[in-house]
Parts: sequence; C-alpha cells; structure tokens
Amino acid sequence: MADHGLERALLELRAIAVPGRRRPRLQGVSLVLRPGERVALLGPSGAGKSTLLAVANGLIPPSQGSVHWLGEPRGLTPHRLRRQQARIGTLWQDLRLVEELTVQQNLNAGRLAVWGWPRAVLNLLLPLDTEACTAALQRLDLDPQLLGQPVSALSGGQRQRVALARLLRQEALLLLADEPLASLDPRLADGLLDLLLAEAAAPRGLLLSLHRPDLAHRFDRVLGLRDGQLLFDLSPQQLERQQLAALYAGGAGP
Repeated sequence: MADHGLERALLELRAIAVPGRRRPRLQGVSLVLRPGERVALLGPSGAGKSTLLAVANGLIPPSQGSVHWLGEPRGLTPHRLRRQQARIGTLWQDLRLVEELTVQQNLNAGRLAVWGWPRAVLNLLLPLDTEACTAALQRLDLDPQLLGQPVSALSGGQRQRVALARLLRQEALLLLADEPLASLDPRLADGLLDLLLAEAAAPRGLLLSLHRPDLAHRFDRVLGLRDGQLLFDLSPQQLERQQLAALYAGGAGP
C-alpha cells in the first residue's frame, strides 16, 4: 500500500490487535482510508468486521497498534476524543436507536457530540431543529409526521432508515456502516447503498461491512477479513473468485 501521508487520510489503522477469548479478534490489521474512497469489508461471520469498525470509531481501544483519525492520533484527552468522534459517524447493525424517544430526538442524537450536554438535555424536552430533521427523513422517503412518533412504533424498515437519517444528521466526514443491508429487501437495500455511496464523495469516505460479495463491484476497494486478519486489500477489478472462496472457506458464508 502506498504511503500518501497521514495528512490525506481520514482513517489509518497501524498493526491493530484486539484480544479475544479463544483467539485474537483482530491481529496485525493495517489499512488507510482516504477522502472520496468507498471501501467494502467482506468476511465470514466472526471474522472481526464489527470489531474493526468499533476500533475505527473509538469504542474499542486496541491492545497493540495505533489509530489515526483525520490525520491525528487517537485523542488522549476526553475533549479531543469527542472532537474526533464528532467527525466519525457509524451505522450499526443493531441500529442503536432509543426506543422510548421520538424519531426527532433520535435524529438529533447525531448532533450531540457537536452540541454538548446543555443542548443534549434540551433535546429531551423540546423538538429541536425540526426543519433539518424533516429534510433528513425526506431524503429517505419517510413521512415527516413520524418525527413525533416513538421509535418503538416503527416498522423494521422504518427503523433502518431512521438510523441512516441520524447518520446524515451527524454530517460526519468518515462514515462507518456495519452490514446495513442485511435485513432489507433488495429494493430498499439498493436505495440505501446508493445513498451511502453518494454521501461518501470527497471530502467524506466510507468503510462498510458487507455480507453480499456480489455488490463489491460498486466500491473503490474491497477488504477481506478472516479470523481477525486482513487477507486482501484490492480493487474490485483485482478481486478473483478463488480469493473469495478462500475468504469464506469453511465459514458461515457471505
């Protein structure tokens, strides 16, 4: 991998290791993601994809190696860490919406790292930034009348799109997504992927864990992760069938 310098990287992982109970969850993982890059992360169940994303956004500190965000080392103080994390948005597979709160409150949660605690408390009491929240819902073909509804009243597909709308509200530079297409029908999955890929245009970038290798051709690069190790980092044009077969051999499959 060519070294283009930290100043151009949205994310750099250097020789990352994360321990596990029976075997390492990650071992010796290094990668660089630059502005405008859309990177797919493939691998069987248990390969370490979710762990890699959690290291990237700061939820899991590595036992070895270093993480650089937007050209800076991981924040050593809480203030610096929050400032960095405000620029990194994550769409988790379990969505991590707050069921008892309204859609609008959940959408505004994407701004909490920027707002700080006084406005965060106010978000629990008043409907804030209604115009911006409405625009986020409309981008995902959701009725703005949902803003006042609790998340617990939504369907599965609506929840998925609300979680993505929250990511859009965050206005992050680095977008991380943990198998966001897994529970959607093909039409919704295609629309959601279209939106994520469009959002990742420079100066943003996207690292997306993908359970469908057939969609890898839509990305700029494809990473293959197995047993916590990075097996390949290739363009879709370089990726060959035997490499995919080796990636999923004996595993749960894509």
